[in-house]
Amino acid sequence: MILAGIAVAATLTAVTAAVAFAGGETATGAIVCPQPVVPAVPAAAQAEVQRELANLDKQIAEANERLRTSAGEGGPNFVQNAILGPLASKRVAALNRIETAIGRVAVKPEGLERFATCGLGQAPTVPAPPSTSQPVAASTPVAARGVIECPLPVLQDVPAAARSEVDRELANLGKQLAEANDRLRTSAGQGGPNFVQNAILGPLASKRTAALDRIAISIGRVQARPQGLERFATCSLR
Repeated sequence: MILAGIAVAATLTAVTAAVAFAGGETATGAIVCPQPVVPAVPAAAQAEVQRELANLDKQIAEANERLRTSAGEGGPNFVQNAILGPLASKRVAALNRIETAIGRVAVKPEGLERFATCGLGQAPTVPAPPSTSQPVAASTPVAARGVIECPLPVLQDVPAAARSEVDRELANLGKQLAEANDRLRTSAGQGGPNFVQNAILGPLASKRTAALDRIAISIGRVQARPQGLERFATCSLR
């Protein structure tokens, strides 16, 4: 995206299903979709973006259920025409809503629809993002050459009893990122080659670990506690 991006590590989501095609041929597979790489999400858009990410997961689950229950229906193009095609359209709409949510409060990302197309057995190759980079003068101080990017936590099935607390912590993560980027901007030219890592990225990771732990605790009070959220703590300079 774009000016200040947080990349979410691309993952694949799949639910195993068996489908029997017309003529008695049986193939075992699942509908697999690429997890969208969402750029920087401002605090004001975090909740809406999380809802749409959860909606994408729901769409995949529904498509795989349709795959399971439609075994034996249609011809050789049934899965593409009746399941994968409509799923891609739904995903484009959800991805556009993510772009719109971010665009209300920050620079609108472009190109998320490249994550819309799913496949049977494996996800199709995702096209490269649209190029938006600008050349940087060699004399520009290191700290002024980029932005800090953090992975957006992927949360699924947040219970209603924990939603307000989770939303507060997601907003807190957005605030921490904004503060780190402001520190990056105002410290241009300071310190040595490890200044950004030691003075900004390191402390930011510690703050994010604490906030992510609070999210896990909040969810854990009412259902199974999510594990591994700390993997979203480490940020980088782009």
